Amino acid sequence: MTDLNSRIEAARAEVASLKEQIDQARNGKKNGTMGSASQSTLPQIRGSPAVKTRRTLRGHFGKITSMHWAGDSQSLISASQDGKLLLWNAISTNKLKAISLKSNYVMAVGMEQSKGNLVACGGLDNLCTVYNLNDPDNAIEMASHDGILNSCRFLDENQILTGSGDGTIILWDISKHQPLQTFAEHAQDVMSLSINPTNPSTFVSVSVDKSSKIWDIRAPDASVLTISGFHQGDINSVDYMQSGLTFGTGSADGTARIFDIRACSELCCFGKLIEECKVMEEGGGLTSVSFSRSGRLIFGGQTDSNVLAWDVLSDKAHPAYTLNQAHDQHVSCLGVNPNGDALCTGSWDTMLKLWA
Repeated sequence: MTDLNSRIEAARAEVASLKEQIDQARNGKKNGTMGSASQSTLPQIRGSPAVKTRRTLRGHFGKITSMHWAGDSQSLISASQDGKLLLWNAISTNKLKAISLKSNYVMAVGMEQSKGNLVACGGLDNLCTVYNLNDPDNAIEMASHDGILNSCRFLDENQILTGSGDGTIILWDISKHQPLQTFAEHAQDVMSLSINPTNPSTFVSVSVDKSSKIWDIRAPDASVLTISGFHQGDINSVDYMQSGLTFGTGSADGTARIFDIRACSELCCFGKLIEECKVMEEGGGLTSVSFSRSGRLIFGGQTDSNVLAWDVLSDKAHPAYTLNQAHDQHVSCLGVNPNGDALCTGSWDTMLKLWA
């Protein structure tokens, strides 16, 4: 028994030594910053553009908790605590469809991107409910999670990923109403998912445990990559850049951070770090992030009603421009449409706004 304990301790010491060597190797390659590398090759971002509210979508009577653009960049779906999903034409501001939910406490919504006929939602009912917009009365309910549903994203018309407060992510077969795979490594609530735009077999998840994990649905037993030790608060949101090699995260600690899969590390950090105990008092924590189509900007929605836009190729912690008081209350969600020509923000003030 003594021999076994000594071997365990030796293994732990070896693991710690290897981790230290990895950290040293990473730090040794940090020979510059994004700003210094791009300063002589790329033009500076233009001054504060004339971004303004182009459309305001009114129709919800409760806090908007989530929104998602359709693949056509013209329609979007929103979820609210009034117990409704609303499908909008973002150009005309017309409501195309209203779906009444069994539970008012919906926290996540997602729209299938290829044809746009399917939407999914979930929340405190622990269910992933899928609706066909052509026949919304015949919903598919899928139950397996033991916690709140915080995020859902379609892989295609047959499969969907869901992230839950039970710390797991499930890949579902929609037609069979059954889970295909379960990804279980996070120690706390999974808050957000983003599917790799160049390789839909891989996706990234973020959690209250302050870590980001890259997964491959072809190898569900363990994550491909774990990045942790950077954010000091819950990570609320994640979004892949179009290249599929870089992703951005937004946290309750007030910072947005950019990570590159090839470097297995952080490239940039934006925003003012907020102590965890002061997030509720001061506001400013990030609820959601989304990249512009080019990847030059990352947008962040804040709990204090502002929307910030940071230049990814800058060393400046402060934003390139700010939409001050974009809403009257907490900005709960935002997203850039697939074409990259509009930003939608949703808020507890019951409104969605389109910016361009």
